[in-house]
Amino acid sequence: MAQRPRQSSGSTTASQSGGATRRRGSELEEAILQAAWDVLVEQGYEGFTYEAIAARAQTSRPVLYRRWTQREALLQATLRYGWPEPVALADTGRLRTDAIAMMKHFGQSNRVEIITQVGAQLMAYFRETKTGFSDLRKMMLSPERAGRVATIVKRAVERGELAAMPTSPRVLTLPVDLVRHELLMTMRRVPDQTIIDIVDDIWLPLLHRTAAAQD
Repeated sequence: MAQRPRQSSGSTTASQSGGATRRRGSELEEAILQAAWDVLVEQGYEGFTYEAIAARAQTSRPVLYRRWTQREALLQATLRYGWPEPVALADTGRLRTDAIAMMKHFGQSNRVEIITQVGAQLMAYFRETKTGFSDLRKMMLSPERAGRVATIVKRAVERGELAAMPTSPRVLTLPVDLVRHELLMTMRRVPDQTIIDIVDDIWLPLLHRTAAAQD
């Protein structure tokens, strides 16, 4: 099963004398979300219950209900907790090298392992909610994550490297979409040359044509 890409705080649940340690605030929430992530990847959506998560976190169901009154809210919080970290935001002074550095980070094989395996565990959720992987992607694309490619493109415009900021979000996210496709099709790290080809042969020419048309 997919392993969470970040380490939990490792907060203890027992004192040195063997009694229960009272956890509060962020420490308790970390323990709950780590437990929820573990339950999800081990038991799937069918096993993703308040009872199972509370038992795994060594807490009570009312503690979970006070924070997440609906199962879907708890699921979304769990996915955001365990999802791969946003890709590194390079600043090399050139759009091409910024994009290649970002896509190399995004193209690491452990990302697709996590996304694909957790996605497989959510098939029952997709059936129940009549949603799919594209809806999951939209849910996980917070403004902070979605705006990283736009940031390096905006820098290029400010440097005069690009005539204008493309208005189409599809144009901006194209390299991410193509690298993701490679990950899902091969289930392994995307080769550096493939990333260079995506940036040089497809994305940069399209960016310049789009920017010139808008200028």
